[in-house]
Amino acid sequence: MVAGGIGGSTGDILMHSLDTVKTRQQGAPTAIKYSTMSDAYVTIFREEGFRRGLYSGVTPAFMGSLPGTVIFFGVYEFSKRNLIDAGCPENLAYLSGGFLADLFASVVYVPSEVLKTRLQLQGRYNNPYFKSGYNYRGTLDATRTIIRREGPAALFYGYKATIMRDLPFSALQFAFYEQFQKAAKSYCGSRDIGLPLEIATAGFAGGLAGVITCPLDVVKTRIQTQVRTSPSAPKAATTPASNVRKESRPFTTLQPSPPPPATPAPSTPLPQHRSISTSSPSTTSPPKTGPLKFNTSSVFEGLRLLYRTEGIRGWFRGVGPRAVWTSVQSGTMLVLYQYLLKQLEHWSEAQSEGNPL
Repeated sequence: MVAGGIGGSTGDILMHSLDTVKTRQQGAPTAIKYSTMSDAYVTIFREEGFRRGLYSGVTPAFMGSLPGTVIFFGVYEFSKRNLIDAGCPENLAYLSGGFLADLFASVVYVPSEVLKTRLQLQGRYNNPYFKSGYNYRGTLDATRTIIRREGPAALFYGYKATIMRDLPFSALQFAFYEQFQKAAKSYCGSRDIGLPLEIATAGFAGGLAGVITCPLDVVKTRIQTQVRTSPSAPKAATTPASNVRKESRPFTTLQPSPPPPATPAPSTPLPQHRSISTSSPSTTSPPKTGPLKFNTSSVFEGLRLLYRTEGIRGWFRGVGPRAVWTSVQSGTMLVLYQYLLKQLEHWSEAQSEGNPL
């Protein structure tokens, strides 16, 4: 658990800027600005800087990554070893271990994923170059604002979408990794395959799993980053245009109307100055230059809408940075995990030899 926590959180933090690029390509309302990976890096760095741009959302990412990977590796090793000891086929044990590990860890990392994604998608506070509907001063302000406006359950919004993405990703990643490791050890004729092959097997496993699950990642990003000002916002999706003014009443705070005048009011109606909410995706049309904003929490409905509006290209929006991110992150995480695990085992053996009791 210690080795997994250090390895996983290190890999996540090192590759956070690439994750920000991927998130912008998948969910930004002006995604044309981030059409390629290099353009996205240059644009974000030039307009917003390194810490508030490329590394926006890094605080909640770390807060979820460290305990999440500790739980993940603990559950993975425990379930994998017990399933193999019980006679379960190895491939099935690896897949099942990845599923169970991610299921337990999701309780910790899903809220951090919501905060991280929204902070990445808004850029810096009050950014004049980027407007997505979010305007948080930082992690604490984002948490308070989301809970106040959308309720505590909003921190787990997109939970099913995140699970639908991460369960198959983790299962595929570790299934590929164990098989690549077995092939590498057979090729070398030894358990010690060397650092280059350690990095290669881990990187290929993560990259391949990342590409396969990219459509689920796009849907997850769209679902988690919809702007909501009230839990009842989705109901306005079927509201006629003529009744938008009436339906928007829950979204605004109105001042009490003055008492009616003693004399009859003129026949011409007075103009209404009540503001109308335009932040919810249910009352606005999707921007022509940006991606479609979903008004659903269903992953399968999201996949269908994505394919209908953007085709296969929409399913694999941001696949380049996602493939690179998952490759490097998996390589860093798994290599550090294996190295630290061996060092801890050597330390434990040395302690045992020095103290037979």
